[in-house]
Amino acid sequence: MKASEVRGHLDGLLLSVLESGPLHGYAVITAVQERSNGVLELRKGTIYPALNRLERLGLLSSTWESVGERRRRCYELTDAGRRSLDTERKVWREFTAAIGSVLEPVRPQPRAAT
Repeated sequence: MKASEVRGHLDGLLLSVLESGPLHGYAVITAVQERSNGVLELRKGTIYPALNRLERLGLLSSTWESVGERRRRCYELTDAGRRSLDTERKVWREFTAAIGSVLEPVRPQPRAAT
């Protein structure tokens, strides 16, 4: 799936995978890919700027973690991030319901003969 098709929903995707606990950037990418059964393959150039933006907005916080010789930044949801995720989910449900009602309208059932 193209990154342009995810645009507008990226924040919700990132907040959602961080809901269960802190993850470093690559683990966020992997979690999105695994949850989508490989359909969503987001690039580092998309994810890292978005994580940084969400942190500047106060929706995420981050800490540095050392793994052997390497350091990596781990992100986790703030309380504001959890509230934002709730809003993202509500907006997503409304959006998918509206699109679904247009693409797959409910057709009236034929009446049974009496």
